[in-house]
Amino acid sequence: MIKIAIPNKGSLSEDAIGLISEAGYKCKRNSSELVLFDKKNDVEFYFLRPRDIAIYVGNGFLDLGITGRDLALDSGTKVHECLALNFGQSSFYYAVPQSSSLIPDGFNGLRIATSYPHIVELDMERRGLKTTIVELDGAVEISIKLGVADAIADVVQSGRTLTEAGLKTVGEPILVSEALLIAHSADSLKSAIADTFIKRLKGIIVAREFVMVEYDIPKDMLQKACTITPGIESPTISPLSKENWYAVKAMIKKNNLNSIMDNLADIGAKGIIVTDIRTCRI
Repeated sequence: MIKIAIPNKGSLSEDAIGLISEAGYKCKRNSSELVLFDKKNDVEFYFLRPRDIAIYVGNGFLDLGITGRDLALDSGTKVHECLALNFGQSSFYYAVPQSSSLIPDGFNGLRIATSYPHIVELDMERRGLKTTIVELDGAVEISIKLGVADAIADVVQSGRTLTEAGLKTVGEPILVSEALLIAHSADSLKSAIADTFIKRLKGIIVAREFVMVEYDIPKDMLQKACTITPGIESPTISPLSKENWYAVKAMIKKNNLNSIMDNLADIGAKGIIVTDIRTCRI
């Protein structure tokens, strides 16, 4: 049996549960239970605060966990990054009043409010600056107006909250974050149960990025069609009963779908059909 931590609330929790459920595991809670045992797959799921997951995993109390890269780094605990999960994307920035000309390299001697003190400490050390870090648990953007801080450091997604607070981001992102599957160490991945779990998640993640396209193409356009849809290794090609025509099937990137269909139609492809892929192993 292995023990896996899942965020207990918020968008990270919803996306993590959705991904794990698609991979064939029982991890949907009926109430506020903290532990759920999937007997069929021999996995015990623990529902914890996203901020605490890296601590439990990093110290070896749990085998695997899902949390944000920002939260894992801010925990100060060493963990092994196993897999990027392709959700929960955000960027971590410094922000100052919109009328200010301050930039991060000019923060020496100032007060910086944040819910991520360790990340800011590391960045200030890297820049060779001495600052006072004001640790807050949320609503960081109001701290400047209240006179608590001169600048803030926070996760930024749309930027709307900052704009409403009269702030602007300055400098490059301190950190680009996303949801990760983490482990205590590479040794934690040696069990067959952990290996299967990771392979299943990878299958879902890849499947979400691709679709399967099928079409019929005349022989004189087959090579050009295969250039448009090369597939993962190569497309599947089958002759049709109609002379000099072939059926082609290939995986293509979902974000290129419409332009690929246009290009196929332009060279004479017929019966172009696109289907979703539930999961895959590549």
